[in-house]
Amino acid sequence: MAGKFGYKLNPETLLYEIEKVSVKSRFLRFLLFLVWSVLLAAFVWWFYISVLGLELPKTLLLRKQNADWTSRLEQMNKRLDAAEQALAGVAGRDDGIYRNIFGMNPVDPDRRFSGFGGVNRYAYLDEEGASPLLRSTVLRMDFLTKEAYVQSLSFDDVGAISKRAGDMASCIPVIIPLNPGSNFRLSSPFGYRSDPIYGRTAFHAGMDFATDIGNKVYCTGDGVVEKISNEIRGYGNCVIVNHGFGYRTRYAHLKTILVGEGQKVMRGSLIGEAGRSGKATGPHLHYEVIYRGNPINPVNYVDLDMDSSEYETMVTKAEEKSGVIPPSKLPKRGR
Repeated sequence: MAGKFGYKLNPETLLYEIEKVSVKSRFLRFLLFLVWSVLLAAFVWWFYISVLGLELPKTLLLRKQNADWTSRLEQMNKRLDAAEQALAGVAGRDDGIYRNIFGMNPVDPDRRFSGFGGVNRYAYLDEEGASPLLRSTVLRMDFLTKEAYVQSLSFDDVGAISKRAGDMASCIPVIIPLNPGSNFRLSSPFGYRSDPIYGRTAFHAGMDFATDIGNKVYCTGDGVVEKISNEIRGYGNCVIVNHGFGYRTRYAHLKTILVGEGQKVMRGSLIGEAGRSGKATGPHLHYEVIYRGNPINPVNYVDLDMDSSEYETMVTKAEEKSGVIPPSKLPKRGR
């Protein structure tokens, strides 16, 4: 059909006559009604927002939800603050007490507090338009998780060392390296002194025992021979023993070295003979105690009250327990 019939009152005849309404006319009427409806809705929206200063129900709902999530994030950040403080306290005790007891160095701060390298792992937050509060919360949680993991690894290390805590007493160097009954004297203490060769003031990192060439030198604590060196100058023929728990000892200017690198030694084990190799003005033994990489005064460790008989008993027990090759059959080093 090209159109639709309708009835219209004829004012002259006062009769209803059939009138044909075209599709185009009907469409224009509908379009006009639609335009007026949109304009009316826009006017109502403008009046509601601009004049009355009100918000749409959906906007109010979204604003309420956003405020609720913001409040939750703020509460989470307060908990993260408490967790960070607690973890910082644990880390402080770990570095200052637990690791220090066993002579372990503190955990590297770069390892404990470093970020996450590589690609931007938070790109998805930027793409989704996350708020700064949400982004900072995610970052804090990731950093806290990493710090907790690093701390757990540190406790694993401390736990492994603590299983050897019973050995600590025998490893710490607490005796003098020469038999008290032998001929020696303390010729130079720890600290600053006038260099015997160059004459200038220099720091002396150990104790010098003036003694006869060939006087036996003994290890002052259980450990492993870490390094043997033979220098024309400097320390001359030298032995470094690693005792664990942060302790090392150095025995320098030896005439003869009677141990090898990697060899296990005990307190009272014979490691060499005193001499005057290297930079030395006379026969003596230079002895150092090194703790966590720094030389410390050996006088704070040596037992000066041990008599010769007690010392010899200790040496005999060390020989019996070690079961090592007798010194006479070991290859000799030095000049």
